[in-house]
Amino acid sequence: MRSHSTRLRVAPLVAVATAALALSGCSAGSLGGSSGSDDKTLTFLSPNDDASVASGKALIAAFEKANPGVTVKMEQRPGGSDGDNIIKTRLSTGDMDDVFVYNNGSLLQAIKPATNLVPLDDQSWAGNIDKLFADSSTVDGKLYGGPVGTAFGGGVLYNIPIYKMLHLQVPKTWDEFMSNSAAIKKAGKVPIEQTYGETWTSQLFVLGDYHNVAAQVPDFASQYTAGKDKYASTPAALAGFEHLQQVKEAGYLNKDYASATLNDGLKAVADGTAAQYPQLGGSAAAFDQVAPGKGDDVGFFALPGDDAASNGMTVWPGTSALYIPKTTEGDKLDLAKKFIAFATTQKGCEAYAEGSPPQGPFLSNDCKLPSDVSQVAKDTQAYFSAGKASPALEFLSPIKGPNLEQICVQVGTGQVNAEKGAQLYDDDVEKQAQQLGLPGWS
Repeated sequence: MRSHSTRLRVAPLVAVATAALALSGCSAGSLGGSSGSDDKTLTFLSPNDDASVASGKALIAAFEKANPGVTVKMEQRPGGSDGDNIIKTRLSTGDMDDVFVYNNGSLLQAIKPATNLVPLDDQSWAGNIDKLFADSSTVDGKLYGGPVGTAFGGGVLYNIPIYKMLHLQVPKTWDEFMSNSAAIKKAGKVPIEQTYGETWTSQLFVLGDYHNVAAQVPDFASQYTAGKDKYASTPAALAGFEHLQQVKEAGYLNKDYASATLNDGLKAVADGTAAQYPQLGGSAAAFDQVAPGKGDDVGFFALPGDDAASNGMTVWPGTSALYIPKTTEGDKLDLAKKFIAFATTQKGCEAYAEGSPPQGPFLSNDCKLPSDVSQVAKDTQAYFSAGKASPALEFLSPIKGPNLEQICVQVGTGQVNAEKGAQLYDDDVEKQAQQLGLPGWS
């Protein structure tokens, strides 16, 4: 799922980097690689969304304070496909910064880590990070990414006062979710906020439903990767597309669903205009900006499936990681590794959290959450603590069709039905698998 980097398109949300928050900052033309000769100066390339920039600056300040005489210069790049192209171009031309942020999971393979990145398996922190994150930042047995930010869930942000006013319980099945939505509509509130004006946000009902898919079809990820299981012919996987269609046909969406943006959706669920917003939990880091003083009115629950007993959360173990290109050498390489190591410490995590309040557990086991985290973070942690969490499919398979967000918009706006949408995505996935040269897709 690319966010501000490219996946759900996280906000890496982060969306954390949280999900794709409002983009600002520089253009591709202002970027330049590591050209300085000062061995105590690093360049650091960050996504240019507000949360990433604020967190990056706080991390840099803390690192510089802990290492007198060292300077880290932040550069910024846009999100989405523009940022993705910048990363790939600069790696191919040898003009990459000393350290940079990019997606982990299925998109990591696209930047050819064995060719372009420095392995980090030998670092002291490598054995003390979240396993899901480590797996999603590893290719062919080599760990390439250092942890940054927190894990978070994909599910539903909900307005707590509305739920209390209507005496609603957090739903554990899809039928309960639809029943709650009917009661909310009857009370004159928008049951479900959708924000297709930012197309990446359309994917939550599909990608955030993977815990439920895995509960019914435990080997779906491996069979999907092998080209055997398809969305259109696997009822558990098709359900996400069906849910997109059902909420539209039930009249549960906000009137401006086709043009609304992420920030519109966050504001609506925080101020009570809407009761529920399918979204990445990491996006909650933006509540202070879009709805000051309302963040504590929002909770989080996992997307419900058919079986209450297997209800659980789909997890994004971060959407990004810190990487070092092979063009970083000598003393700069040592300093770059030291910078990533600092990010895994409690001081590093606390600094990062100054810019982007944590919405789930940190990815380094050396870092503990503060006591005053948001309700979204508390609700997310509860799923982890109960052992009711599964990684999103993009962290279990190298295949992520690039056109899912557009297809979800087609289904969510009624242009095509769920079955057609699932078939379109199967076709999209097949093309991607063939480009990757995966066996079973010729």
